[in-house]
Amino acid sequence: MKAKSPLNPFSPTRPKPFTHKDAVAFKALDWTGLYPPDLPAKVVPNHVAVVMDGNGRWANGRGLTRVEGHKAGEAALLDVVAGAIQMGVKHLSVYAFSTENWKRSPDEVRFLMGFNRDVLHRRRDQLNEWGVRVRWAGRKPRLWASVITELQYAEKLTAMNDVLTLTMCVNYGGRTEITDAVRALAEDVAAGRLKPSGITEKAIARHLYTPEMPDVDLFVRSSGEQRTSNFLLWQSAYAEMVFLDTLWPDFTRVDLWQAVELYAARNRRYGGAVDTPTAGTLTS
Repeated sequence: MKAKSPLNPFSPTRPKPFTHKDAVAFKALDWTGLYPPDLPAKVVPNHVAVVMDGNGRWANGRGLTRVEGHKAGEAALLDVVAGAIQMGVKHLSVYAFSTENWKRSPDEVRFLMGFNRDVLHRRRDQLNEWGVRVRWAGRKPRLWASVITELQYAEKLTAMNDVLTLTMCVNYGGRTEITDAVRALAEDVAAGRLKPSGITEKAIARHLYTPEMPDVDLFVRSSGEQRTSNFLLWQSAYAEMVFLDTLWPDFTRVDLWQAVELYAARNRRYGGAVDTPTAGTLTS
């Protein structure tokens, strides 16, 4: 009897099969020949969040359209995922499409929808080969059904992987996530399932899109902009912020490693403090 494919359980929602046009050659993690700095494991961030910014400026600066910049950003994402694995990062969350991105031109929105879908389609097997678990954080309303199908299929395909969790934040907004969580809690209170006094930080966290997501340790944004842009607001309450000037299509694992080194050099106190008087320093 012919053995069943391990993918058969997912066939009811399986996206279109690969064709020769979709084929992407697999890469080894270290295909660049570059290796991360030798840092103690204890100073490597567990969770890195990345705002992939600068695609449009990168393209326009070369006389290209914005969509060409988005296309160029695909290689940067794959490089950064590989670099995160090499560095020992366990969680990587990327801002792929925000709830505010719907304000862009209809043509660009259509491109981004199709592009996010196709990147997942092209790269899911490569990510699975590397032991990456793919997760999706975001809202279903307005999101293309084909994008949801690809996201859910990638989640099922990679569900048992534990090398790195890659959370694709698609149709995501930090304020919207918190609003949705509070609305769900309000419904529980109205239905008598929860007392108002039971609304705690932990209760809110349980109602976020991916409740098991750990807090962000390192928040990185490319392109030189210095703002969070509504990304993982709840999870980044105590994140260390690193803003790099590199535009996203030029961003590589080396930039990620630079951000990690900056993170490792910082003293994270979480609101606490210890006296460390220095001789010769005036105090009041």
